[in-house]
Amino acid sequence: MVRYNVEPDSGSGRRHLVVALAFMGCALVLTYLPPQMQQQVGSMVRNSLLRPFVATQDRISATRIRVRRVEQLQDQLDAAWSRLSTLEGLEDENRTLRGLLSLSRRAGPTFRASSALRPGTPGSESLFFVDVGTDDGVREGAPVVDRHGLLGVIREVRGSSAVGMDWTHPDFRASAMLADGSMYGMVESRRGLFREVDRLVLNGTPYYEDVPAGTLVLTSGLGGVFPRGIPVGRIESVAVEEGQWLKSYFLEALVDPGSATHVLVGVEGDTLTRMEDLWPPDSVASRRESILEEHDLGERVRILDDSIAVLVERLGERGGRP
Repeated sequence: MVRYNVEPDSGSGRRHLVVALAFMGCALVLTYLPPQMQQQVGSMVRNSLLRPFVATQDRISATRIRVRRVEQLQDQLDAAWSRLSTLEGLEDENRTLRGLLSLSRRAGPTFRASSALRPGTPGSESLFFVDVGTDDGVREGAPVVDRHGLLGVIREVRGSSAVGMDWTHPDFRASAMLADGSMYGMVESRRGLFREVDRLVLNGTPYYEDVPAGTLVLTSGLGGVFPRGIPVGRIESVAVEEGQWLKSYFLEALVDPGSATHVLVGVEGDTLTRMEDLWPPDSVASRRESILEEHDLGERVRILDDSIAVLVERLGERGGRP
């Protein structure tokens, strides 16, 4: 077997010892130098041998300051998001409650205020519960409305609660007319590919009558299910033309079922006959207008987010310097 011999010491250990002794000697000499000369030597070493290390240390310190400032800005942004989100929910709820309170005052004893709760089970997306029932005078077929117009109808009634269906339910039907009473038809639900695109359709209108977009559609009171004058929707576009004798229109529903949490439920009585006076023209807003109102605070939050992002970018360009 081949044997490998250890190479003889080349003197590197001796050189290391000499270098260490030299540094120790320099340290002793610098210790006994006058303070002014020590400062000069230290400055010369920093500007020559230690300059790359000092620059690296400065960059590390600047990066740490920048990271801390970015974290502070992020915390401020999160706090602003939280506050504005809370304010947005409160503003929307206050707007809804104010509208319902005004509607309830105009309606008098013909409606009962209630909360609408969704079951949240598959197959019951178009159903909701209300916390009023026969004890409050509610009957089957009673209309359910909010500050914009018709939400749906009561299907089952118990002592202190009831089950209703909104206008997205396949069985929903309402006899309707144009606001000026010049045309009558039947409003039905039309399912879309997704629940968010469910629509209302006004069927049975004369073929040779053209209805301009934006025309308000109300319940007609025919059939005895809904009282006359509850806003249902606005004409959006032509849906179907059947031959030359019938035409259907898509409606823009005035009530968004998913956001209806506070409602009014009709009760028994002879006064529940005409509803035109309950919804003055300036109170009947389209869903699109309502969405713009509800997202006003969201737009403010986005502007704040963009402003903070620009501030962070400028801070990064300046290397964290104040």
